[in-house]
Amino acid sequence: MTHTAPIDAFRLRERLRVRWAETDAQGIVFNGHYLTYFDVAITEYWRAVGLPYPAALAGTGVDLFAVKSTVEYVAPARYDDVIEVGCRAARLGRSSITFELAIRRDGQLLTRGEVVYACADPVARKSCPIPDRIRQAIAAWEPG
Repeated sequence: MTHTAPIDAFRLRERLRVRWAETDAQGIVFNGHYLTYFDVAITEYWRAVGLPYPAALAGTGVDLFAVKSTVEYVAPARYDDVIEVGCRAARLGRSSITFELAIRRDGQLLTRGEVVYACADPVARKSCPIPDRIRQAIAAWEPG
């Protein structure tokens, strides 16, 4: 992953403050916490599109499972920084959703990544198509 969408491409931008417990001995955010920041933004993304997780999937016969996460560290975030986590659905496949994420501080790119979710039957754990309701909500939310 070498490309990051411009900040305007991220309609969902969640502001967070780095807490002391999230920093390491070097005084910067411990690498694993960036995935937590991504998760917070994805949760807020679902709320923003009108499908708060997990309630929106109740009774659909499907669930979403994270199958891939990538994180690229560009610059460090530090204790008490106010960061902005941008999240967008960059790709909808037949049965997967790829979220692109970027973390910035005062406009400076700190971290970028993606999280891919597979839509599957939660009992059989077999891939299945993304429900139309989800596709329509994302299409209505995302620009273009």
